[in-house]
Amino acid sequence: MIRNRLLGVVVALAVTAGSMASVGTAAASAEGLTGAGSTLVAPLMANWINGFEIKEGIPVKYSAVGSGTGIAQITARTVDFGASDAPMTPEQAAACNGCVQIPWALSATGIGFNIPGVRKLNLSGKILAGIYFGRITKWNDPKIKKMNPKAKLPNLTITPVFRSDGSGDTYAFTNYLSKISPAWKSEVGYATTVGFKAGVGAKGNSGITATVVKTPGAIGYISASYLIAAGIGAAAIENKAGNFELPNLKNIEEAASQVKSVPPSNELNITNTPSKAKLAYPISTFTYVIVPHNAPLKGPVQQFVNYAITLGQKYGAALDFAPLPKVVLKAAKRSVASL
Repeated sequence: MIRNRLLGVVVALAVTAGSMASVGTAAASAEGLTGAGSTLVAPLMANWINGFEIKEGIPVKYSAVGSGTGIAQITARTVDFGASDAPMTPEQAAACNGCVQIPWALSATGIGFNIPGVRKLNLSGKILAGIYFGRITKWNDPKIKKMNPKAKLPNLTITPVFRSDGSGDTYAFTNYLSKISPAWKSEVGYATTVGFKAGVGAKGNSGITATVVKTPGAIGYISASYLIAAGIGAAAIENKAGNFELPNLKNIEEAASQVKSVPPSNELNITNTPSKAKLAYPISTFTYVIVPHNAPLKGPVQQFVNYAITLGQKYGAALDFAPLPKVVLKAAKRSVASL
């Protein structure tokens, strides 16, 4: 299980975070900034908002509605910034008409499970694909038992839980499975929304967490910080080096250490990193802020994003967010300046 940590200053994970009165530009003073999207980043966002408002006096409100909705809302210009754990597709980027995606946080999608009497569990990508295909249906399946010889796995039905809303966690999870399983890649693929073959849907990280907690036999892909908050057991996932790793900071950092350069699009992928990253957690992910060029509140947006990628990184460790690697931070600062 992920090591226990205090969460620090965090508001309810799936609700809108917002705040106090402001100074700054006249527009920002009157209305503040609004953002929407990723539920993965919501716990960290709550700390960013609190710290930024204290430092700059500019209010920020954020709606944790899922990455897909966040991209849709910034595309429609109904918010000042969107947030997504999945990079925009070429079609989404074109529709967003001049939007820039900037990596601003680094975490992981964990695999939470509810098996009475079992706290430690090893799983591979092939087994996860089998579960979400509906082909592995019991926890005492021989394939799972072979991987967990010391665990007392019951004859309990597996209930896979997936996100019913557009989700960056879905993107990261299905991207990983697509790299492991050719059948998954061809039959399901990867995106913020896919057609799962088995299981039940739940909205947001809070919804999927609640479903796993109340359902004996359930398994679900959940952002690491939500696993910590709920005290759910996290499976150790097999990486490309053949090691089973948990979504802890050192393992997330190991995955991100493989990033040596950042493309102009800022799109980064760190699932199932090369085998030389022996400790890497294989479903690690960057999360992005999406901002249009020449936004109406360009100055305050730049201030907020700069705060998030610099001073705001100090809030990450307690929530299982690793610091941005230097090469990524440099690219992020360059992109903010270009707005």
